[in-house]
Amino acid sequence: MTIPDRITARWIANLSNDDLQLAERSLHGSFTEEESAEKARRGGAFSLLRGPESLTNAWLRWCMVCNATRERGLRTSYRS
Repeated sequence: MTIPDRITARWIANLSNDDLQLAERSLHGSFTEEESAEKARRGGAFSLLRGPESLTNAWLRWCMVCNATRERGLRTSYRS
């Protein structure tokens, strides 16, 4: 599955439940990598919304898809 650079409500609406959950897993993985790297860099001074643009974008993209899965009543496991 290809996830677009700009996630829109239209793109989300066109996904099946399985594809939506797959996208959420992928975006969560990307966010987790960004978050871990920033926490390692900043330590106790870590702040999600004061992090680099790549971190906040990864969080926003994941949140949009995560909210859509919840609206559909789906639960996504992040374990492989």
